[in-house]
Amino acid sequence: MRPVEFTQEQIVEAGQELQAAGRNITGFALRQKIGGGNPSRLKQVWDEYINSQAVTQAEPVAELPVEVAEEVAAVTKSLTERLAALAVELNDKAVKAAERRVGEVIRAAGEQRAQAERELADASITVEDLESKLDEGKAVAEGLAQRLADSQAQAQAQAVELAQVRERLVQAEKSVAAAVEAHAAAQADAKRAADDAAALRAELATIKAKAEAAENTHQEQRKAAAAEANRQAERLTALQAEREDARKEAGIAREEAAKLRGQVEALQAEARTAGQQAVKAQREAATLQAAAARAEQLAAELAEARKQQRDLVAMVTKPGNPSDASPRTAKGASGKKSS
Repeated sequence: MRPVEFTQEQIVEAGQELQAAGRNITGFALRQKIGGGNPSRLKQVWDEYINSQAVTQAEPVAELPVEVAEEVAAVTKSLTERLAALAVELNDKAVKAAERRVGEVIRAAGEQRAQAERELADASITVEDLESKLDEGKAVAEGLAQRLADSQAQAQAQAVELAQVRERLVQAEKSVAAAVEAHAAAQADAKRAADDAAALRAELATIKAKAEAAENTHQEQRKAAAAEANRQAERLTALQAEREDARKEAGIAREEAAKLRGQVEALQAEARTAGQQAVKAQREAATLQAAAARAEQLAAELAEARKQQRDLVAMVTKPGNPSDASPRTAKGASGKKSS
């Protein structure tokens, strides 16, 4: 962005206001007064205005006494030295404060980074544990599936055995029917057949009871195996969810470590900015020193001009004795200064 331009009238008016307030007129004071602009250009415009006024105005001005001029020079020199020392001290404090702050932030960032690395290691261990648990769950599920297959095979075998029993029952019933038909032919055979039929019925009842018990047991085993398979499936799903959560936490830890590295870089940039500001302060102090030297030079030139003016006035008032006028004038002036 280009700096705001200000006219010479605005700069001169600001300088006159500062002069009326009794403040030193510097480039930075003019800039603060008008709200912007280049301090060097503002001071240059004001110096040109002062020079033009010094040329156009020839009115006599009261000279500063020697003691006052010496005091002004001493104060100016002391002020310049104090400003330089203050600039050096401020620069040293700013650099030390920036270095201390950068060191503290770097230590804090190192601790946070170490904490993040420890959390990342814990998350990795958790992921490994969950993966091992997942493998165990898979093994248990495979075992249950194998048990379910065995139960199904056993149930099929029991079903085949039940079918064979039913076939034997059918055959026994046919035998009983044949014995009943042959009852009229042979009573003894009928009696034996009746006994055999009773025995067969008892055996049939036992076989039916065994078959029903086997079928109930098979159904209970199948239900238990199905429930266990469902529980293992739910546990497998929960383990997978926990593993995903652990992976997400590990990703968050990596992001926090990246943010901490970004904060360290930002603080380093702030330290570099503080150093640049310190260099700028040194440059401003040098500008102030140059301005003070310029003020001393102007004061010396003004004293010389006043001396020449007094000499001219003495020569005009006493043209008959020019050789004695200057010493008496100088003596009177020294007497006034001493009084």
